[in-house]
Amino acid sequence: MLSWQLTNTLTSLLLPPGILILIMACGLAVSRARPRLGKTMVVGGLIALYGLSMPLTAHVLLSGWEDWYPAPSANEASAIVVLGGGKSHSAPEYEGGSVLGATLVRLRYAARLHRQSGLPILVSGGSPDGSPQTEAELMLRTLQEEFSVPVRWVENGSANTLENARLSYRTLAVENIRTIQLVTHAWHMPRAQLVFEAAGFKVIPAATGYTSRYRLTVLDFMPSALALRDSAVFFHEIIGIVWYRLRLILRG
Repeated sequence: MLSWQLTNTLTSLLLPPGILILIMACGLAVSRARPRLGKTMVVGGLIALYGLSMPLTAHVLLSGWEDWYPAPSANEASAIVVLGGGKSHSAPEYEGGSVLGATLVRLRYAARLHRQSGLPILVSGGSPDGSPQTEAELMLRTLQEEFSVPVRWVENGSANTLENARLSYRTLAVENIRTIQLVTHAWHMPRAQLVFEAAGFKVIPAATGYTSRYRLTVLDFMPSALALRDSAVFFHEIIGIVWYRLRLILRG
């Protein structure tokens, strides 16, 4: 849990708005000694913050990062693996915890794939924040109670995508399953596919939650908290790809 908190703290400082706040704070700190440099850092940070907060910027970044994957064929895999995308530990309307929106989008697509193919499902996601219910347990409950879809395997020990891959492989290798349909968001698929293939799987991408926009309007140029989040997601995936590649190289 401590390692997860430290990793996410460092990541937050490298992503917008954290990195931009640091730049502007440093600009203010040096403004007396170096007025021009300080002003440049503050103004540059503000411009970058506004730019990354525009829906147009977020759309361009995420849609450019995503690949378009064909719908997977049932005979190409032996199982469906669904990755968690967030949970709430306090959802009184559900008498406890519940999955968040990103996870629900993935579960919905996994349910569709299961009905089309009959393939068994593995749900993957732990509880790195230390809350009592793991993400995989909440995913299991959601699929079975709300989608009437059975879950065969529950991997609930992982704290990140790399561990999702390794622990899922350990679970499925027992039944000699090597080829899977991997369900996650399109923007997350490059990083997820990288580590799942490194773990030993043959991955059939089953991407969902593609970035889309109907048409360009004036609102695409207005600052938005959701757009800033999406811009941060893009940079998070870039950092994650670089970090995981380094770890895989060092691991040999």
